[in-house]
Amino acid sequence: MSDSAVVVGSANRDRIEAPVTLKAYLMCAFSAFGGIFFGYDSGYINGVMGMPYFIKQIEGPDATSLSGASKGLITSVLSLGTFVGALAASDCADLIGRRTTILGSCVVFLVGVVFQLASAGLPLLVIGRVMAGLGVGGVSAILVLYMSEIAPRKVRGAIVSGYQFCITIGLLLASAIDYATQSRNDSGSYRIPIAIQLVWALGLTSGLYFLPESPRFYVRTRELDRAANSLSRLRGQDVASDFIKDELAEIVANYEHERSLIPDNSYWGTWRICVRGSLKDGSSNLRRTILGTSLQMMSQWTGVNFVFYFGTTLDLGTIQDPFLISLITTLVNVFSTPISFWTIEKIGRRPLFLWGAFGMAICQFIVAITGTITHSATALSVMIAFICVFIFFFASTWGPGSWVLVGEIFPLPMRARGVALSTASNWLWNFVIGLVTPYMVDKDKANLGAKVFYIWGSLCAIASIYSWFLVPETKGLTLEQVDTMLEETTVRNSAKWAPHGTFETEMGHEESKDPELPDEDADGNGNAPRRRQGGEYAIALPNFKTRHQKSKTRFKIRRHVSRSAPAFVRVKVPLHILRYALSAISLSEVDEEKRDAPIFANLP
Repeated sequence: MSDSAVVVGSANRDRIEAPVTLKAYLMCAFSAFGGIFFGYDSGYINGVMGMPYFIKQIEGPDATSLSGASKGLITSVLSLGTFVGALAASDCADLIGRRTTILGSCVVFLVGVVFQLASAGLPLLVIGRVMAGLGVGGVSAILVLYMSEIAPRKVRGAIVSGYQFCITIGLLLASAIDYATQSRNDSGSYRIPIAIQLVWALGLTSGLYFLPESPRFYVRTRELDRAANSLSRLRGQDVASDFIKDELAEIVANYEHERSLIPDNSYWGTWRICVRGSLKDGSSNLRRTILGTSLQMMSQWTGVNFVFYFGTTLDLGTIQDPFLISLITTLVNVFSTPISFWTIEKIGRRPLFLWGAFGMAICQFIVAITGTITHSATALSVMIAFICVFIFFFASTWGPGSWVLVGEIFPLPMRARGVALSTASNWLWNFVIGLVTPYMVDKDKANLGAKVFYIWGSLCAIASIYSWFLVPETKGLTLEQVDTMLEETTVRNSAKWAPHGTFETEMGHEESKDPELPDEDADGNGNAPRRRQGGEYAIALPNFKTRHQKSKTRFKIRRHVSRSAPAFVRVKVPLHILRYALSAISLSEVDEEKRDAPIFANLP
């Protein structure tokens, strides 16, 4: 391994990440551009389904509106494709890389757009939306993963929130273009909005081609030289910089620890690790998977897509010019989202989820009560106003926050799987809501009208309670520190937790700052390094300081804690991990050939 990839780190937790430069910030922020075609693809269909020419193309020359079945199918079939695409993309992300998977998903999306452009009826349109959904699913899952892995911790929340902001930009552009083409009496009324999707996908593909791969992917594939080079580009630092070495050492140390807890490396084993652990253990993989998937489910349960998907076609007694109201609500969405860039890093994730859900619930109940008891012009204005306030709460809290948190809570060995499952949950519930909503509000079905907001309001109230019990605070932490925080504290105390060291220190990987150990001639009851069969040693390392690790680890850690002395644990350390400590410990029993071996030579 070259000098550029030496991964001996520092015990100083303030040195594990380089200062944020403008170039580094812009490189990371550009990846959020993918949200534009995600949002546009989700939003343009709202206006298209209200266009007279499109209605006649689908339902026949005498039709004045789409049937509930057609609306449900056209809207929800995209979500079905995205569900499958998100799950399939996790395999590709771990096999060929995050960036390459996103580029491939863009190609699939472009093929789907071509099918939609060629459609003159429902069958080909549905096929095109399924294919486009496969591409959008892959992009939406892996782009969040990619951004979370490359973004500096101090601005990670803002950058991932930028993804949601780009989604709102896409929705706004879709509304504006639908508004401009709605009156055309030819196929251009719906084909122009569809064709513009090509621009966003080609823009993301072109820009992403010049960005580096995630360094954490290269750590997974044991290519530390390439990981160091990628990290150097992302942080705007020389590859030999201490900042690069320290951050890479932290990533590697965390990855080795997590991999040591996962004995099954088979394909299905990589899926099974997502449900390992106990529900009572807040840091277990099962709890993290439930948190990610339920968070995206709750995001859909807020009812926000009811407004954006069906605002132009459903009569709630509130809409006079449906296209104009759709444009107004989308504008509110766009201008509210940037607030989260500041609040998510200054106030934190957990308060935004708590108060955001509470605010949305209040707005939904006001709309429901007002629409139920009166239908005056003043009441209609009040309803529209509080729908806009509801969108403000969503766009500044749950909208960006759910994507930010999903990208932070999973450990590296299962991160692609966890983010994919969470994104698939988002699209699954998007599909369900898109399919059943017309039956809830159509006049020939349940005809709930404004009463449907009682349902959304109740679900938002549940989301507030859910946030109190399950959503942790991850503000200002590296992805590796989030792992440690979840192991050491509870959700309700997570905001008080502070890093107390670096992960490479706790794994014994620091540079020349290890506690003084007895020499190797000490007896077997001491802390001296002692040779074990199969190229392993037992050495004393600083205590991992976690409540749950001893129940999780297969190393059978025994704690020796004293009130008056530092705590140590005895662990069985494979030789390739022990190499990190060689800068501070001299082991004459290790021959030169093994000293010079690549650091991952014996990694299972």
